[in-house]
Amino acid sequence: MSLNENILNLRKKNGLSQEKLAEQIDVTRQTISNWELGETSPNPEQLKLLSKTLNVSIDELVDNTNFMNSKEKVNYSYNYEYVSKTKINGIPLVHINLGLGNGVRKAKGIIAIGNVARGIIAIGGIAMGLLSLGAISIGLISIGGLVALGLLLSIAGISIGSMAIGGIAIGLFTIGGLSIGIYSIGGMAIAKNVACGDHSYGYIAIGNYVNGTIELIKNEVSSVEIKNIILEHFPNTWNIIASILSNIKV
Repeated sequence: MSLNENILNLRKKNGLSQEKLAEQIDVTRQTISNWELGETSPNPEQLKLLSKTLNVSIDELVDNTNFMNSKEKVNYSYNYEYVSKTKINGIPLVHINLGLGNGVRKAKGIIAIGNVARGIIAIGGIAMGLLSLGAISIGLISIGGLVALGLLLSIAGISIGSMAIGGIAIGLFTIGGLSIGIYSIGGMAIAKNVACGDHSYGYIAIGNYVNGTIELIKNEVSSVEIKNIILEHFPNTWNIIASILSNIKV
């Protein structure tokens, strides 16, 4: 009998639900389900906890005919999972689920850390939360290695948000190598209102190479004059944004 079948049968034999077994070995119910479906496998530490909880030896838990293969698999994979017993509205305060091999490790908690993480604070390869940090990051405030999508602030190679900072930045106020927005600063800046950069394209274009309705060559106009022009044409511009745009060195 295979490992996943043994876990299923022994769990039922001991009168345990998936939730109860998960609670006793500090994993999620979904993890138990994945083990029983054969989609993922427990690591050595989890095997020890399972054997103790299910009242069998590891040899009995793992089919002897597949034991060497199972050990071999464990050597080439790793996973660690921690679920805090403290919960808020049924969601763990902390859920950590990390691993290599044996499928994607998903974490969901107030604080979530995993290959794929969802939470108030999310950290992972793919992270989704109010504050998210990951290779691909989505949230209110997002910091990503590759791509970030943030409602308020995003920072990444490719960054999209109200305020976006990145190699390529797209948003309302943007800073980047290629910067596209309402107000943009960058090597190449493209903006609806004000663009500031070496190459700038906008209604007000500030820089060395400019294309716009109002063209301002940076070294020929003072910072005070630039700020006054911005506020004259766009009076609703925040003062801090006008100050940044007028004082950028390009």
